[in-house]
Amino acid sequence: MLSKKTKYAIKALIVLGRNYGKEPMQILRIAEAERIPKKFLEQILLEMRNAGILYSKKGAGGGYSLNKAPEDIRLSQVMRLIDGPIALLPCVSLNFYRKCDECKEEEVCGIRDAFIDVRDAMLQILNDTSIADIINKEKRLAIDIDI
Repeated sequence: MLSKKTKYAIKALIVLGRNYGKEPMQILRIAEAERIPKKFLEQILLEMRNAGILYSKKGAGGGYSLNKAPEDIRLSQVMRLIDGPIALLPCVSLNFYRKCDECKEEEVCGIRDAFIDVRDAMLQILNDTSIADIINKEKRLAIDIDI
């Protein structure tokens, strides 16, 4: 399940993506727009700034902005940064591999084999989906509702 922290991170990136190329946005404005607790959002934005996804400016006219174009920020990158492993089992994780404690032989584990397929399908979608893609999907959905 997607953590609330990761969902908030993606929501903040969508707001900042819509604002891309404009003045930095203040945390309070982002928090109010997406109903994210301000203190929690501060921690999330700081993490993303430290990872190079965001840029921050202090003082008058300060705030946060994307350090990369929205099409260059992938959901897989955000999820790994905020929550760590994407895989549902540690033994199938590409970046956070750990052998399962109860496993006798990984090579013949049917559960592991099935969840490698799940991981690969999920990664395909997450690697192929950018913040710009989500912004564009939201625009299309809004048009569909107006019909």
